[in-house]
Amino acid sequence: MEVLCESCKAKFKIPDEKLPAGQVVSLKCPKCKGKIEIDTRPGAQAATPTTTPKTPLDEVASDTYDASEKPFDFVEEGVETALICEQDKGIREKIRSTLQKMDYHVTEAASARDALKFMRFHVFDLVMLDENFDGASPESNLVLQYLKRLPMNTRRNIFVLLLGQGFRTGDNMMAFNKSVNLVANLKDIDELEKVLVRSLKENEEFYRVLKESLKKVGRA
Repeated sequence: MEVLCESCKAKFKIPDEKLPAGQVVSLKCPKCKGKIEIDTRPGAQAATPTTTPKTPLDEVASDTYDASEKPFDFVEEGVETALICEQDKGIREKIRSTLQKMDYHVTEAASARDALKFMRFHVFDLVMLDENFDGASPESNLVLQYLKRLPMNTRRNIFVLLLGQGFRTGDNMMAFNKSVNLVANLKDIDELEKVLVRSLKENEEFYRVLKESLKKVGRA
């Protein structure tokens, strides 16, 4: 019997004698691990694939190229870029003002899907992310999940600041737990520039020797 996986479109054959007659059999696609149901009852279709629902992360990754989704067409050499993922208008404006004062080229994402598309086209130097961005819980934050999946050689070039109500600003253990560079309490947003300048300098010094070594061996 020929079986088609609707999730990844892989085709493979299963000997009829390997399948029990008159039953509905579930198996995993050997390629994508998606679920496939095979109905061997009389009169049933040979195979009934069950499509695994795609998450926005999967959808963005599989989208075709669309130049209109790029965050910007051109950025001058040496200009650092920042992505803001914050839906509270007042807080977002304060963040944008601070980053522009620090000479960042700023992009604002209206949703997690927008943020994922922007990051698909560009590696931002700085990402300012609310832990509940786009209505997500901290555990289901798609932008944070995306950043955690990045290869280390890409991730180390992005400084991620996670904003939340329950954080103690500058708590290094919490930042490590959340896989980000810095956490900050939303109540401290007026002190953002001072906190950022210090933390960015510390991060640059921490990675300076490593980056210099990688450049020497052509891996940076």
